[in-house]
Amino acid sequence: MKLLFPQNRATALTGIVINTAGGITGGDQFEITADVAPDCHMVLSTQAAERAYRAQPGEVAHLRNVISVGKGARMDWLPQETMLYDNAALCRSLEVDLAEDSRLLMAEPVLFGRTAMGEVLNHIFFRDSIDIKRGGQMLFADRTLIDGDATNILTHSAIGAGCNAMASVLLAAPDAERFLDPARALMPSTGGVSLIRDGLLFARLLAVDGFTLRKTLVPLIELLGAAPIPKTWMI
Repeated sequence: MKLLFPQNRATALTGIVINTAGGITGGDQFEITADVAPDCHMVLSTQAAERAYRAQPGEVAHLRNVISVGKGARMDWLPQETMLYDNAALCRSLEVDLAEDSRLLMAEPVLFGRTAMGEVLNHIFFRDSIDIKRGGQMLFADRTLIDGDATNILTHSAIGAGCNAMASVLLAAPDAERFLDPARALMPSTGGVSLIRDGLLFARLLAVDGFTLRKTLVPLIELLGAAPIPKTWMI
């Protein structure tokens, strides 16, 4: 893996994560650790969509991301899509520890195959966990598990309603409430956003494909971050 720091005029330090292997497959283990010092602002994104390819039987890839955000600091965790291929096996986790007054903007988009290519996911294993703590206390926890025929599972109305793309977006900030109404105005019929507790706004988006997902996801990220999305998203 590599980490590049493109030149820009923003006050935040922007890092672009590059997986030089070109993707992830069963047995791979990746870990990213980021510490944001007090009163600093870091943006982490990726060069392109991360691809989880076919795994050998019994092998699972592991991707762990651990972030610490200091007092008065801000982290924007904005990786591009994780794209799952048929027979992929991926266990992914995001762990964030926030100081009492720090901010976090997080987006995690996932694509279940390439719709334009007619890809069908007859069998995948995808386990995803997100844990956000503030001052050592659990603030938010989310779990996703899809094991089996993902294309069929996602047809169920209470799961995917036939959509092949999804994203989770979270803002943990003292002023999160002021973004609720503007964020709801951006939501399509397949998305929703709520202030699930003081200082914590969460949105879940579904779409038929990645292009349609981005039409809502990019404006939502720019709204919540009050800044343009990292340029790698536009390349």
